[in-house]
Amino acid sequence: MATIKPFRGWRPPTELASQVASRPYDVLNSEEARAEASGNPFSLLHIIKPEIDLPSGTDIYSQTVYDKAVENFRLFQEKGWLLEDDGEYLYIYAQTMNGRKQFGIVACASVGDYMNGNIKKHELTRKDKEEDRMKHVRVNNANMEPVFFSYPAHRELDNLVADFVDKNSPEYDFTVIDGIGHHFWVIRDPETIRRIVEIFASIPVIYVADGHHRTAAAALVGHEKKLGNPNHTGREEYNYFLAVHFPDNQLTIIDYNRVVKDLNGLTKDELLERLSGIFVIEEKGIEIYKPAHLHNFSMYLDGRWYSMTARTGTYDDSDPIGVLDVTILSQHVLDHILGITDLRTSKRIDFVGGIRGLGELKRRVDSGEMAAAFALYPVSMKQLINIADTGNIMPPKTTWFEPKLRSGLVVHKLD
Repeated sequence: MATIKPFRGWRPPTELASQVASRPYDVLNSEEARAEASGNPFSLLHIIKPEIDLPSGTDIYSQTVYDKAVENFRLFQEKGWLLEDDGEYLYIYAQTMNGRKQFGIVACASVGDYMNGNIKKHELTRKDKEEDRMKHVRVNNANMEPVFFSYPAHRELDNLVADFVDKNSPEYDFTVIDGIGHHFWVIRDPETIRRIVEIFASIPVIYVADGHHRTAAAALVGHEKKLGNPNHTGREEYNYFLAVHFPDNQLTIIDYNRVVKDLNGLTKDELLERLSGIFVIEEKGIEIYKPAHLHNFSMYLDGRWYSMTARTGTYDDSDPIGVLDVTILSQHVLDHILGITDLRTSKRIDFVGGIRGLGELKRRVDSGEMAAAFALYPVSMKQLINIADTGNIMPPKTTWFEPKLRSGLVVHKLD
């Protein structure tokens, strides 16, 4: 059963919320974060990407960077840019994108649920990235950013959230430069909080949608604290970490595409000949072609777009991993034809979130930076859940959730 807990959040004053709220730490590199926070001392990027306040080129994993995070977090509290709520509450965080809204419940998730598998994942994590976020949690003794979870939609919970939102004004309500709206409510009513916690206790599992490294880091630090406390009772705040829980039927996964630097010594015609044994290929000309259905891909090569439909026998619809288009592309094209065997470490491949549009694929190939681009049909929530439920792991860079959560609307301290 899923355990959630209300908590005493640290939040920005209403008038500063839109300036404190930032994009997550892992969607910006250091220079992009530096530019985005320029002229805005309130941005949470000063805490989650603290190297932006140090000389350019500073090693982002140096102790100096973690010390700067602690200094900036203390500054935010001293200046009143983050204020502590007067009680343990739950929160509702809604996002609006292209006229569509999704409503998440902000609550503390259980470290124990993660450790025993009640919180299910679908991606592997890298130890270096895990350790980076673990250090960040340790030195600040706080979860600065929420993780993005999903749960099987529950009618009563949907109705309860809708009723609360209908009857109460949001504490924060703003739209950022990308056009995405962010709306945030505080649930202070004890009976409403009690019922939400009770409903979650009837939900068998929670799924990590986005933020596998932050989830692992938060849970592992909590577990460390448990092991290091001889008087551990299970009620300590470190037994929980910050998450936003969305019903699965409100979420959309968009495409996550690939660009490759070279053709592994093949000419354009040789590549097309090799691909024709795996796909039914149709040239589509110079207009952008977007994959139309599962097992249909698009490729941009030498100024032309191609439709590629996987031939029968190149995939296994009865296998949760074998059915995935990323598996087809990885095995039959990237590995066997292009010789790119390790997607996690190869410098010959890059990944482009679908939010950037297929025009970004064209741009990177036309610039000469890349030799070819491949666009995929998005994974579905049903596929993600099936993989997590069967204990399988998706290939790297399979899912891209949009909109991303803004960090800084609420922070959770571990004491």
